[in-house]
Amino acid sequence: MNTQKLMEMALELAGLESVPEDSGVIVEGEGIKKILFGVDIETAELLLGNHLDVDCVITHHPKAGDPRINLYQVMSNQIQRMVVAGVPINKAQKALKKTKDQVERRLHPANYDQVASAARLLNMPFMAMHTPCDILAENTVQGHLDARLAAKPEAKLQDVIDALLELSEYQNTKARPVIRVGGKEDYAGKVFVTMAGGTGGGPDVAKAYFEAGVGTLIVMHMPEDTLQAIKDQNIGNVIVAGHMASDSVGINKVIAKFEEVGLEVIRCSGVVDPTVK
Repeated sequence: MNTQKLMEMALELAGLESVPEDSGVIVEGEGIKKILFGVDIETAELLLGNHLDVDCVITHHPKAGDPRINLYQVMSNQIQRMVVAGVPINKAQKALKKTKDQVERRLHPANYDQVASAARLLNMPFMAMHTPCDILAENTVQGHLDARLAAKPEAKLQDVIDALLELSEYQNTKARPVIRVGGKEDYAGKVFVTMAGGTGGGPDVAKAYFEAGVGTLIVMHMPEDTLQAIKDQNIGNVIVAGHMASDSVGINKVIAKFEEVGLEVIRCSGVVDPTVK
């Protein structure tokens, strides 16, 4: 097994034809049998991988190289997700632009080579798998909620929380799903999951979703300023499903595929093991 094949397997699972800008092989490797997979990999985790005699280290969040500096580019994928929810494509593009530009400016001065250079010096094969895992998480959670809430047209936010907690990652985390805007007895309305696209789209994107008829957004995380803006708008609800658990939903899909072909995978740095409470 090599790093290229590992990436191809993840892309196939996520239904992608090419490597997204926030993912990729940072240090190539061959003969891979044992992998260390974490949500956030930095130099310490690379050294841990070296100590554990793994053949490859995979980070979910793009911490190094081109995937780090180019993260903002995948935010454009949020436009199509908004269109699925009923937002006109021109409105979706304009709603996203402000936050996308802010993310580009924030990442431009980043030390993108810090962790990458450590991997090279250690001669450790190193990869980033961000968007493929996030798409898997988004699709899995949306499919699960659609199935559980189909017979509950007047579902309330507590019903949504209960449905989320049926997924092992949300059961087994210390940071369980929480209602951040709304109350447990509030009607959920149309429940829409947005977990891919690099990072959150900001207040304008949230408003566009609600104006298109979404009643409750399910997200991995949301900053305080966006939450406050949604509260001020008073037109929708937000459930923060949890960052590590939501990332783990997608990561565990990839890990399961790797294990199917006989690879050994060690979870670390935030990946929630669905079998361990």
